[in-house]
Amino acid sequence: MLNPHVEQITAAIELRSQARRSAYLQRMQGARERPRPQALGCSNLAHALAAQNEPARLIMRQGRSAHIGIVSSYNDLLSAHAPLREYPEQLKATLLGLGASAQFAAGVPAMCDGITQGEAGMQLSLFSRDLIAQATAIGLSHGIFDGALYLGVCDKIVPGLLIGALHFGHLPALFVPAGPMASGLPNKAKADVRQRYARGEASREELLEAELAAYHGAGTCTFYGTANSNQLLMEAMGLHVPGSAFVPPDSPLRGALTDEAARLIVHNSRHGARPLPLAEMLDARVLVNGVVAWLASGGSTNHCLHLPAIARAAGYELRWEDIAALSKVVPLLARIYPNGAADVNQFQAAGGPAWLLGELLDGGLLHGDVATVAGHGLQDYCREPWLAAGRLAWRELPDTPPPADILRPCTSPFADEAGMLLLQGNLGRAMLKTSAVDPAYWQICAPARVFASEAAVLEAYANGALQGDLVLVVRFQGPRANGMPELHKLMPLLANLQAAGQRVALLTDGRLSGASGQVLAALHLTPEAAAGGALAQVVDGDLISLDAHSACLHLHVPDEQLAERLPARAAAALASGYGLELFAAQRRLVGPADQGACCPNEDD
Repeated sequence: MLNPHVEQITAAIELRSQARRSAYLQRMQGARERPRPQALGCSNLAHALAAQNEPARLIMRQGRSAHIGIVSSYNDLLSAHAPLREYPEQLKATLLGLGASAQFAAGVPAMCDGITQGEAGMQLSLFSRDLIAQATAIGLSHGIFDGALYLGVCDKIVPGLLIGALHFGHLPALFVPAGPMASGLPNKAKADVRQRYARGEASREELLEAELAAYHGAGTCTFYGTANSNQLLMEAMGLHVPGSAFVPPDSPLRGALTDEAARLIVHNSRHGARPLPLAEMLDARVLVNGVVAWLASGGSTNHCLHLPAIARAAGYELRWEDIAALSKVVPLLARIYPNGAADVNQFQAAGGPAWLLGELLDGGLLHGDVATVAGHGLQDYCREPWLAAGRLAWRELPDTPPPADILRPCTSPFADEAGMLLLQGNLGRAMLKTSAVDPAYWQICAPARVFASEAAVLEAYANGALQGDLVLVVRFQGPRANGMPELHKLMPLLANLQAAGQRVALLTDGRLSGASGQVLAALHLTPEAAAGGALAQVVDGDLISLDAHSACLHLHVPDEQLAERLPARAAAALASGYGLELFAAQRRLVGPADQGACCPNEDD
C-alpha cells in the first residue's frame, strides 16, 4: 500500500499543475506529430547525411529504423566526464548492429565546481544548468531524431540535460552515466586535513597531497554530493539502465550497460516495440519518486533547486513545501559521506540504489507502477546487474542485511525523518539539511556576523575576528546577485569554531551543495538580498534564531526598526571578469531559489 501522505502530496502536485501540465503535453503532442527526416527538403537531408557512413545513410534515407541523437558533456577537465570520450562511437556501433543509426548531436558545457570553489568562475556554475539545457535544445533542433541518449554525470549537467530533454519530450530519452572513481583517501580524513589547514596546523603541501589522494582517477568524486545524488535520481526516476549508477568506469559491466542503453532507446523509439516519449513517462509520480529517494539517501541540497526546475520543464509545480512534507514521512535510510563515513563505492557494495529503492518500495514510499526506460516498473531497479557468461543480466540482491552503518531498513532507520527542512520567518524562506548535524546543534540564537562574500569571511577567520557564538550571515550570494555560487570554503572554518566550543550557524542566500555537513546551515534564503530581501537590512549584532525543531528562522529586530534601515547593496565588481559579463541577462531575469532559480521560459 502506498503511504497516504505520499499519495496526497502527489495528488496535490498534480492538481495545482493541471493547466501547466496540459499545455506542456499539448506542445509535446504537436512536436510528436511533426514529420521526421524523410519529410525534410532534399538539401536539408543531404546536410544531415553528408558525413555519415554508407550504412547509416541507408538507414536514415529509408526511415524505417530509429535514428538516435547523442548529447554529451564529455571533456577531460572533469574526472567524472573523462570516461565518456569513447561512448559515442561505442553507442553508434551498437546501434548499427541493431539496424539503427546515430549522430553526435551536441556537446554541452560542463564545468567543475571542485575546480572553481572560491573563485570567480563559480558564479557561472548554476547558470550553466540552463545553458546546458539550451545547448541540448540546439543539438536536437534539427528535427531528425527518433530518440536521444544523454551522457553526463555532475552537478548542473544532469539537471540541465534533463530540462533540455523535457523540451523535446516527444522523444524517448535515456541517461548514460560513467560511474565513480576508485576509493582513495577516506572523505573524513580529507576533511580533517582541510580543517587542520584552516587552523594553520597543516601545510599547503600536506593539503594538496590529501586532495590528490582523494581525487585521483577517472570517474565521479566518491563523496555523496550533487553528482552522485544525480545518479541516484536517475535510477529512482527510471531514466537509467537499471543498476548503472555506481558501476566503475573501467569495468566490463560498465561497457555492457552502455550497450544496453543503445538497445533500450531503440526499443522505446517510435520504430521500437514500446514507444515511450519522455513527456508521458515523466509524470508527477516519477517526480515524487525522485524526491523520496533523494531524501531517504541524505542527498545534496542542490536538488532543492534542481528538482523544482526539472518539474517546471515537465509542466509541474513542485514546491519546497512538498519537499518538506515528504521529508516528514520519509525516513533516513543511508549514511554516505558527508552524512556518514562510507563513500559511494562502499554504498554500492552494501546494496546501493537497488537495496534502497527496494526498501522504499516495500515501505510504500514509492510509486512502483510507473513507466521506466526498462519497461516493467520500478521493481526493475531493485535488482543488480551482472555478467552471466559474458552477457548482461540482473539478479536479486543477497538476503544478507547490508552493513548497519551504511544502510538501514524502514523499520529501524537512522532517523524517522529525512531531515530536509523548510525554515520560514521574517527573513524569508530557506532550506536546511539536518541529516549530518548533531541534534545538539539544531537550535541557535546568536548575534549575526554579516559578510558580503566568502573571501571576506575567510579573511576575518584568519585574523581571529570570529569570536563567540554567532550566526554567520553571507549575503549577496543569490542567483540575481552573482549566480548563487557554492560556499564550500566556509565549512572547514565553521567546523573548527564549533569544535572549539562556539555555537555557530550559517545563513545565506547562496548554496552549499552536497558538502552540507556538521554545521547548521540555512541555505538558498529567498527573497535574496539583491532582490529586496530583508537579509540586506541585517547588521552585525542582530540576534538571529535558527531552530530545526520548529522550522523557524527569525530576526529579533522590531519591524519598525528594520523599516528605518537602508538596505545594503552588492558590490558591482562581483559581475566582472571570467566571462561574467556574458551572463548579465541571466542575473536580471533569473527567478527565485524556491522556484528553481530558473530563467523564465515563454510558458512561464
